Amino acid sequence: MKNWAKVLLFCISCTVFIGCDRITKQMAKEHLLLFGEPISYFHDTFRFERVENTGAALSVGDALPPKVSFWLLSIVPLVILLLLFAYVVRQLNNFSLLKLLSFSLVIAGGLGNIIDRIIYDRHVTDFMNMGIKNIRTGIFNVADVCITAGIIGLFIAFYNRQRGLLEPDNI
Repeated sequence: MKNWAKVLLFCISCTVFIGCDRITKQMAKEHLLLFGEPISYFHDTFRFERVENTGAALSVGDALPPKVSFWLLSIVPLVILLLLFAYVVRQLNNFSLLKLLSFSLVIAGGLGNIIDRIIYDRHVTDFMNMGIKNIRTGIFNVADVCITAGIIGLFIAFYNRQRGLLEPDNI
């Protein structure tokens, strides 16, 4: 794949992933506010319940002072994402399609949550929860799914590359 096509694909995929995150968070804010209790599907395997989280994953850092929280959970991750973006741009020639999409998922997911933190005074809207009976995940959002899927994709790309299964333009 040519570099201009990779750049275009990267930009479009980031925009689509961020857009999905923004739209679903807005829908959660509007629709889940109407219901006092979580909305449950598939025998309570999947729940929709709105939570405004000022911490990181699983509310880690929720009790930090506002200024510290802003720097640790907004500015530092933004700088890291900008460095990651610079890395992607510099290494674009060597990336497989899987690796390119995985990086776009990670960057878009990170930006989706940072956008919330900056616009809504450190609050990120989480609204999905999965599990069986009392064994449940934390409450998460589409940006979190993007980050997780991107990291899994990077592990797969790294594993396949180590095994010699993939060359840069094979996938």
